[in-house]
Amino acid sequence: MTYQETLDYLFNALPMFQRIGASAYKTDLNNTLALCEELGNPHLKFKSIHIAGTNGKGSTSHSLAAILQSAGYKVGLYTSPHLKSFRERIKINGQDITEQAVIHFVQSNKSYIDSLQPSFFEMTVGMAFSYFAEEAVDIAVVEVGMGGRLDSTNILKPLLSIITNIGMDHMQFLGDTLPKIAAEKAGIIKSNTPVIISQRQAETTEVFTQLAQQRNAEITFAERSYTIKHQGNIKSGLCEYLVNGKIILMDLAGKYQEKNLAGILTAVDKLRSLGIHIPLKALHYGLANVTSLTGLKGRWQKLNDQPLAYCDTGHNIDGIAYIISQIQTYSFNQLYCVIGMVQDKDVDAILNLFPKDAAYIFCQPSIPRAMPAHELASKALDMGIRGEIISDVNKAYQSALDKAGKNDFIFIGGSTFVVADLDII
Repeated sequence: MTYQETLDYLFNALPMFQRIGASAYKTDLNNTLALCEELGNPHLKFKSIHIAGTNGKGSTSHSLAAILQSAGYKVGLYTSPHLKSFRERIKINGQDITEQAVIHFVQSNKSYIDSLQPSFFEMTVGMAFSYFAEEAVDIAVVEVGMGGRLDSTNILKPLLSIITNIGMDHMQFLGDTLPKIAAEKAGIIKSNTPVIISQRQAETTEVFTQLAQQRNAEITFAERSYTIKHQGNIKSGLCEYLVNGKIILMDLAGKYQEKNLAGILTAVDKLRSLGIHIPLKALHYGLANVTSLTGLKGRWQKLNDQPLAYCDTGHNIDGIAYIISQIQTYSFNQLYCVIGMVQDKDVDAILNLFPKDAAYIFCQPSIPRAMPAHELASKALDMGIRGEIISDVNKAYQSALDKAGKNDFIFIGGSTFVVADLDII
């Protein structure tokens, strides 16, 4: 098989939630356990950190990987979904899994995969864990795909679990209240394994505390150790955060990162107590170089200077609320919003967060789950938001660039897959 033939097999033969939605969702870990048993249980052959949450788990995962790399460790990183290349999902020290490794895994296991018929995500988890074991990583940072309790990654036996925050997303699978969703995310809490909660929320605290007590898991709420204040960007492209009265620089600039940073720093403290050597210099270097060390894209990423243009993968109510808050910290004449969404989001609630006086261009990402641009525009119109329809993401962005003056602001987002379609990133 060539690499392209291998990708075609992965994307077409196996059900993929990111593309087709609910029909790809599995409600147990049986396939993942069976696949990893066939592979020799690779997930038991390396240390790991397991990270769940509605928002912030990707940034937290990449930040911890960057810090551990800077401390000299060989670090595996598993995240999803990918933006540009399938290989982005599985990295070691910031380098994507090789095409040959993807081909080898599929060719070596195709007959078993065909008989088992796992989902795309289940297969990808097996591939990642097998790759990390074969390459003998010192530690792997593993991001949950969705939820936690039933997520394929939840077969791990990690050193440390982290839950970033809880918001209203994937309610058809995880529940329609914050405590219900928190109970699913809390499923990653393991017996006698410390867990860190990055953001304390009144509705979810008891859920986490009770389950941690039941499983004899030490629970730490990060805000008890760290007070974080976003100070703004500096000329070098870094962002200043005031941390317990001292400045820390990050190259992740979104104001919402202050919600993640407390959890990241608390995780570093806990890892040190578990015997993972992380010098202060490595901590600072890792935080200041997350994007270059790990290849993270799409988190409040600048695309243009005049007019200012930013994209962000935030795609649920909390994520969009943080983005709108971030936009409001800038001075500009006119705001242009290039937005697209997928079918299974709370579109009305998300649209309600956007300012009515912005200029809108409605687009749609190139996946089957995409909400047609004309349907999104119609829903927006019902809420008093008017705009034009340009289905193609790149043409929509170019139209905004053509219309905007140098002192205007352009935001592109609404869905991870809108950002993924941008040619410029």
